[in-house]
Amino acid sequence: MEKDEIFQERLERHHDELRWLYMELYDNDSMFAELCDSMREFYLKRKKELKVRDVSREANQSWYKQNDMLGMMFYIDNFAGNMKGVESRLNYIEQCNVNYIHLMPFLDTPKGRSDGGYAVSDFRKVQEKLGSMKDLDSLTAACHKRGVNVCMDFVMNHTSEDHEWAKRARQGQGEYMSRYFFFDNEEEPSMYEKTVPQVFPTTAPGNFTWLPDISHFVMTTFYPYQWDLNYRNPRVFNEMMYNFLYLANRGIDIIRIDAVPYIWKELNTPCRNLPQVHTIVRMMRIISEIVCPAVLLLGEVVMEPEKVVPYFGTVEKPECHMLYNVTTMATTWHTVATRDVRLLKRQLDIVNGLPKDYVFLNYLRCHDDIGWGLDYGILMKEGVGERSHKQYLNDYFQGYAGGSASRGELYNADPVTGDARFCGTTASMCGVEKAGFEQDDEGMERAVRLDLMLHAYMFMQSGIPVLYSGDEIGQVNDYTYKKDKDKAEDSRYLHRGPMNWKLAENRKNKSTVEGKIFQGLDRLEKIRKKEKVFVSNADAWTIETWDPSILCIGRYFEGEKIIGLFNFSEYDKTAWIDEKDGDYVEMLSGKEMKPSGIPIPSYGFYYLKKK
Repeated sequence: MEKDEIFQERLERHHDELRWLYMELYDNDSMFAELCDSMREFYLKRKKELKVRDVSREANQSWYKQNDMLGMMFYIDNFAGNMKGVESRLNYIEQCNVNYIHLMPFLDTPKGRSDGGYAVSDFRKVQEKLGSMKDLDSLTAACHKRGVNVCMDFVMNHTSEDHEWAKRARQGQGEYMSRYFFFDNEEEPSMYEKTVPQVFPTTAPGNFTWLPDISHFVMTTFYPYQWDLNYRNPRVFNEMMYNFLYLANRGIDIIRIDAVPYIWKELNTPCRNLPQVHTIVRMMRIISEIVCPAVLLLGEVVMEPEKVVPYFGTVEKPECHMLYNVTTMATTWHTVATRDVRLLKRQLDIVNGLPKDYVFLNYLRCHDDIGWGLDYGILMKEGVGERSHKQYLNDYFQGYAGGSASRGELYNADPVTGDARFCGTTASMCGVEKAGFEQDDEGMERAVRLDLMLHAYMFMQSGIPVLYSGDEIGQVNDYTYKKDKDKAEDSRYLHRGPMNWKLAENRKNKSTVEGKIFQGLDRLEKIRKKEKVFVSNADAWTIETWDPSILCIGRYFEGEKIIGLFNFSEYDKTAWIDEKDGDYVEMLSGKEMKPSGIPIPSYGFYYLKKK
């Protein structure tokens, strides 16, 4: 039997805190003992190559905070058909300078009731059309040989109604009913409904679903076919941790915890962000540090900053390694639509003021819709109302207002509240689709400039930048989803179209849109990887430009300084900055520029490095 001294040393280091947290929630010695025994078994089953990775990253815990990290997210089938296809495209991924790929949900789900892969029916089986666990092992091993990290989604909050537990619960087996929230009357569900907000009030109203075949209500926060797990039951926590470790042992480097704030449910509360959630995430962090310390936890917390930041935990007792910079993403597109950087500048100041240990994932677009979760308290002081502004943003990005060149569609529009979310690819939102359709060369040049400026600005933020597959070649909206009856009602598929490999062939041709964007990003990515000032823990701040359309970001690390200037207007502008600490060189052109009263072309940007 393999020696487990390393495991025992790690367990001893964390045992007391893990036991204290576990007993605080469950007060169950036998279940805790079972958890520890199972952790040891998963450690022993972990491949030698992964254990080597664990030891290396344990010794260098800041490995993911460097300036060489660049992510790309994609659906396996849309990107390359299946897992073997992804493995065959690793050369392309390397050409994109990407060393971190997020494989969108690939575990087994029921057809037609999958919620894009988030209604999991088996946590240890890959969807047949995408491959097998053996294919996943092969893909992660091939990625590791090339220095590419692999991320996957771990859906903790719920299972599909087709999961084995749910099937047994539906048969009336008490052991499995206790793993969900079942009620045989309306009284308790109606009490929950008084305090629990609805996630999708138009498409999936209410937080409970009536099951006439067993005459019970079951809690279903997201969709009727997704049953919420009951983490008050220690069996649920233990079994889900075993699934977590099973997937970590497949070679996964980053595990994205889906819908983290919803994990713990309590009557007479909003069932969001409860203290017990943080206890669970902290235990997950400890368990991973004992069994598989090379694995990072990425928390999906789509909420305002004051509710997002607590999921980092504390420096002494960390929870998630990384979180999404959601509010900054939404505020970025608000800035595009208003040509006013003031709210974005304030948002960046908040993020830059956080401890440097915190690592955010920065992105312009992802697989999901854009919800307009802005700081309306600040906007109201400027006379901007929440409902009217959301209406303006949705009109703008549909191409109806504000001189917009954007194209896209609404998602989950609520006619009562007037609220709606927005869908569209980065390129379509920047005007590439409109200019291409109208064969407008000038409009296309402007759209490409805006696209590259936004990416240059994103790379300037602290944290890890992530591209959505297709953005690197300016891929536009795909309206063919309307022909698929399983997708036609979900406009998010507008920006989830298949990768257009024929257009990707143009990436080396500078005269094409694809070539301009791909090669423009390539230059920015290489600058970011070369310059140490882009590490996550560098000093970062905003600089007043005295023009509401121009954003200025400064970065400083170990004697090196870079200033980024970004014009969010379609007009030529001047940045009235006046840095008096020496001479600067513009990094893309190589020209010397004095950082004082700098003219910037429409949708233009500069990276200025102090000599």
